[in-house]
Amino acid sequence: MSLSVLDLFSIGIGPSSSHTVGPMRAARRFTSSLEQNGLFDQVQRVQADLYGSLAATGIGHGSDTAVLLGLAGQDPETIDPDACTGLVEQIVRSSDMPLDGRRHITFDRQKDMTLHMRENLPGHPNGMRLTAFDASGAQIHTRDYYSVGGGFVVTAEELEAELDDSRDVARKDEDAEGGEPYPFATATELVAHCRSKGISIAELMEANEATRHDMTELRTQLIAIWDVMQECVENGCTRTEPILPGGLKVRRRAPELRRHLEQQTGDTDPMWAMEWVNLFALAVNEENASGGRIVTAPTNGAAGIIPSVMHYYMRFVLPEDATVEQQEDKAVEFLLTAAAIGILYKRNASISGAEVGCQGEVGSACSMAAGALCAVLGGTVEQVENAAEIGIEHNLGLTCDPVGGLVQVPCIERNAIASVKAINAARLALLGDGSHRVTLDQAITTMRDTGADMKSKYKETSRGGLAVNVIEC
Repeated sequence: MSLSVLDLFSIGIGPSSSHTVGPMRAARRFTSSLEQNGLFDQVQRVQADLYGSLAATGIGHGSDTAVLLGLAGQDPETIDPDACTGLVEQIVRSSDMPLDGRRHITFDRQKDMTLHMRENLPGHPNGMRLTAFDASGAQIHTRDYYSVGGGFVVTAEELEAELDDSRDVARKDEDAEGGEPYPFATATELVAHCRSKGISIAELMEANEATRHDMTELRTQLIAIWDVMQECVENGCTRTEPILPGGLKVRRRAPELRRHLEQQTGDTDPMWAMEWVNLFALAVNEENASGGRIVTAPTNGAAGIIPSVMHYYMRFVLPEDATVEQQEDKAVEFLLTAAAIGILYKRNASISGAEVGCQGEVGSACSMAAGALCAVLGGTVEQVENAAEIGIEHNLGLTCDPVGGLVQVPCIERNAIASVKAINAARLALLGDGSHRVTLDQAITTMRDTGADMKSKYKETSRGGLAVNVIEC
């Protein structure tokens, strides 16, 4: 399984990459498969069944509406977030589904979508089944999809192929045959490549990415991702609605916090920079909770950490007279380094809260941000690996227990805390020489094993932890 930086960072909408972006992409894939099989014009009805975590927290995460939008031909990268509510309301009110935006069929939200909250499909906690019927009521096409974290969607067949690939010890050779000059499946291999060639992790990633992307275009896309991250912070700081949607009545804090910080200077508060880090993370995750434009980094639930740490570097570390090109160079280096670390989590553990708890989302993002910050601060490859290890080691066991099934409590504050933790991890690593007792590979394995041992009620079902100990009112 060869992954790109653009797989780890993609533009979508909130509030969840696995529960909103993934289901929307799956529904779009289903309409495409109808077309590919010559069945599109025969469809008269579509049945959507959501299972496991997709069902348990699907309403709060917008999974149900995401499926409707995907069936209607909408894409999470290009859809206007402000238009989502109106599109869904039109479908529900009229019971009319514009399949792929061009063929109208009847769709009754109450009858044609079922949330199986106590039942899982066999491959993953985030499972969904889409089934098409013709005018006679006969089933003509069905597909099972799994939203496996970060907006990644696979069919049941693709998931099995990935599992087979992960069991194949020769998969490095398969990647090499695909053209990557520096295939890596572990952090040990990643560091070894960099050391033997005298290159940084970002340079290694550039060489691998050159086998699948035009490098000028890749740079353009990475800068566009950084631009969206910056726009997301700005949007989160300028929203005028005082309360986040969803019923918990969570108050927006980013606009007021920015006004407060703009009236101060760093001379009066030694923690002033960290206050801004909190602001950056809160702004992104409040925007995510509002269903706004977001970058999966590597998930929506953890989308505030990498942008927050990047903003910290740009505002408080990079010289004020840095040119736009120098800023963009650092943004590209940061994202490439973070992606290399994220690939290790995606390959060897999981970035899905429904599979391993929040350690797979906030924990992996904290690790990615820590390693990337260490790199742009001039750290050696060994120090970068150390920073990434510190970032995940102190998030091990983190549960995913969203109150009310919403990506708000504890998710928003958790991103702010993890952002500060990532900065501290990078600084700790830079104080050492790169040698450390626990390796990143060992920490990732531990995270995977901990997730396997974790009870399902702590894995994005809202049946445990804060979700049952906090009254929703």
